[in-house]
Amino acid sequence: MSLSNHPFITPGQTIGIIGGGQLGKMMAFSAKEAGFQVIVLEPTPHSPAGQVADEQIVAAYDDRVALSTLAKNSDVITYEFENIDYQALDWLAEKAYLPQGSQLIKMTQDRILEKQALTEAGVQVAPYAVIHEKADLAKGLQMIGYPAVLKTACGGYDGKGQFIIRKQEDVEEAAQLLENGACVLEAWISYEKEISIVMTRSTNGDFACFPIGENIHIDHILHETIAPARISTDVEYEVHQLAEKIAQHLQLVGTLAVEMFLTKDKQIFVNELAPRPHNSGHYTIEACNISQFAQHIRAICGWPLRKIQLLSPAIMVNILGQHVHPVMEEIPKRPNWSIHLYGKEEAKHNRKMGHLTILTENLERTMNELDGCGIWS
Repeated sequence: MSLSNHPFITPGQTIGIIGGGQLGKMMAFSAKEAGFQVIVLEPTPHSPAGQVADEQIVAAYDDRVALSTLAKNSDVITYEFENIDYQALDWLAEKAYLPQGSQLIKMTQDRILEKQALTEAGVQVAPYAVIHEKADLAKGLQMIGYPAVLKTACGGYDGKGQFIIRKQEDVEEAAQLLENGACVLEAWISYEKEISIVMTRSTNGDFACFPIGENIHIDHILHETIAPARISTDVEYEVHQLAEKIAQHLQLVGTLAVEMFLTKDKQIFVNELAPRPHNSGHYTIEACNISQFAQHIRAICGWPLRKIQLLSPAIMVNILGQHVHPVMEEIPKRPNWSIHLYGKEEAKHNRKMGHLTILTENLERTMNELDGCGIWS
């Protein structure tokens, strides 16, 4: 995508957001703070983003009439998550100003396309094979060996749509994933840390990366992000190099998160991409001189990006449905907790309902404090 001839979007103009979840809500906060009008397209009434927008269009993401209304009333359109209909987005790109385009969504919705793009960008991914049928699975396992992870090419998130194959006896059960379509078989990476970087590229060509986060998952759901990640300067340099390679190869506009595995021998394997602000970047709201959401708004509007500074080390913890009540009970005792609740109507078990961030000069002590309160144990 060429970065030339992109309009400069000014306060008072309207930003359309496809998706009404918490990422859209925090985008809308940043947009409103800068003086923009905001319209959200989301099928769930009174969505988190719709609660703070000027207007919410209640319709399916692929509703062409609703998309036409969004196009007509927006000066620039973005999206807050990747599970939207690619064909509808491609159609919209012909009728409205969508600086991120539709190709990044197409690629990140399909693990096969994503692996190919990352390989072409010159970054390392886990050895993998494309699996269309059960016979491919046997061949793939011969090549990759055990353990391996079978993942659906499309539709998986937070550990859904994947199966760890530890031995031959697991193959039959794993093969049931093929009923959902093509899969990717990946070698199991024995990693020391999971890390991620959130980067942003403006329509004017500016490029900036936020500090690398160290991520801890529980049951495949992000539990905690530590920023900055506890990694060497050499690893930090390599991560920034691969981020630039990916951004250049994909001709990135807007925000992209890169999730990676770091092994004991300091190899970095890119696991997956998210073409939007990311859960592991929430710490930026308090801990940086600009949040990932405000930087994203600047990027799609053609503003110069801010040079990022980490103001304080921080720990971000997700608040799932089962944590909401215990966290609220802790508020009187925790003046250093910055609590963000997203406004979702029903607090379901393991559903992301909010997050909290703690600025700290002593990461270990703060991690012990969080463990000691008993909410997440």
